[in-house]
Amino acid sequence: MKDFKALLQLVWSAVKGKEQDYTTLGIKRSIVLLAIPMILEMLMESLFAVVDIFFVGKLGPNALATVGLVEAVLMIIYSVGMGISIAATALVSRRVGEKNYLEAGSITFQLIVTGLIFALLMSVLATYFARELLELLGADPAVVVIGVTYSRVIYAGNIAIIMLFLINGAFRGAGQPHLAMRALWIANGANILLDPLLIFGAGSIPGLGLDGAAWATTIGRSLGVVYQAYHLLNGKNLLRIVRQNLMLSLAVVLRIIKVSSGGVGQYLIDSASWIFLTRLIAEFGSNALAGYTIAFRVIIFTLLPAWGLSSAAATLVGQNLGAQKGKRAELAVWLTARYNVIFMAVVTLVFLVFGSRLSGFFTAEPEVVAIATQALKIITLGYIFFGLGMVMVQAFNGAGDTRTPAIINIMVLWIIEIPVAYLLAMATGLEATGVFVAIAICHSFHALVSWWLFRKGKWKQVQV
Repeated sequence: MKDFKALLQLVWSAVKGKEQDYTTLGIKRSIVLLAIPMILEMLMESLFAVVDIFFVGKLGPNALATVGLVEAVLMIIYSVGMGISIAATALVSRRVGEKNYLEAGSITFQLIVTGLIFALLMSVLATYFARELLELLGADPAVVVIGVTYSRVIYAGNIAIIMLFLINGAFRGAGQPHLAMRALWIANGANILLDPLLIFGAGSIPGLGLDGAAWATTIGRSLGVVYQAYHLLNGKNLLRIVRQNLMLSLAVVLRIIKVSSGGVGQYLIDSASWIFLTRLIAEFGSNALAGYTIAFRVIIFTLLPAWGLSSAAATLVGQNLGAQKGKRAELAVWLTARYNVIFMAVVTLVFLVFGSRLSGFFTAEPEVVAIATQALKIITLGYIFFGLGMVMVQAFNGAGDTRTPAIINIMVLWIIEIPVAYLLAMATGLEATGVFVAIAICHSFHALVSWWLFRKGKWKQVQV
């Protein structure tokens, strides 16, 4: 009872948030204090994905298919945001480990400027070519008709998405995951409240249909960015931007681009693979695409909390390498991996037992439910390996070694997964089932390769 009470107090301390020195604090305690806010942050992101698709699902299969296709393109936009976020965590955590807090603020300012430039460029291009992107991904004419405005609002609002990812990466690197958690809770909480109001309307407020979902997302995430900016500028936190930081440095920007290029590459490669798989699924009709979209959202619901736990390893690696404590950084990774594998094993069991009920929660279409259920049961067979691989990849990223995961992604996701998925789906007649099998096999192999390379220890020698 005493131990349980102590655990509850530790969890509450993590949620409440307090600045700690993670280079001297006990490793298990550090993992809990960092991971709890990160897991809660990702749980809210997961909840947003599930709630969003729940409301959109009531608009029919074409609306679901539209969301699935737009998300395939958004994965590219997310790639830039997540890539720069990786650089933020690696660079800020290293400076915090060195106790160079002023430089951490300067790096954060340069990160924001760099992210804004990329966000504006992508926003203009994606919004202008919204119709062409839907057609390129194989959307049915009916999907194109209802999806153009939705996709334009989403693409135009990608600035908020990238800023949310980027600044949260800096907060996590500084050991302030509670601020990242609160920003995402505000963003996605607002979206969840606005979704039914803007999609279906209420009283004298007219519903906007699918377009309402796009506006809810954009407004919600913009509110999250406002919260982030307040905490960066109020001068009360360890990571802050002050007047001395407000100077552009080409050297720092180039360092950011160098570190983030590998991170962007990781997610672009991964996103391109998912886009190909989405395009392949689209060959089998809107029901297959709708089922795949539902399964993907449910899978994200569990992968994001696991990713949150893995992110604790990135912060601990970066800060401890900055403090010249390589062995401590490695031990933190192995402990985090153990916890993540246990979590993913539990999730696997849940999906195998309750997969059909979870799928049926989002749609009443029997064929869509059957496809989504099958996807959940096949893909999650590799979940235990996924849990290991996530931590290994985050450890590389926390050390600033973003190149290694990018190379692994090219080898496994492009050279192996894409051909295997195509052959299983088209040549053997397995159709969508073949794609699900390819995902389970190749992502498990990806995890094993990452584990093997991590054990070699070259990541400890990376300078950022």
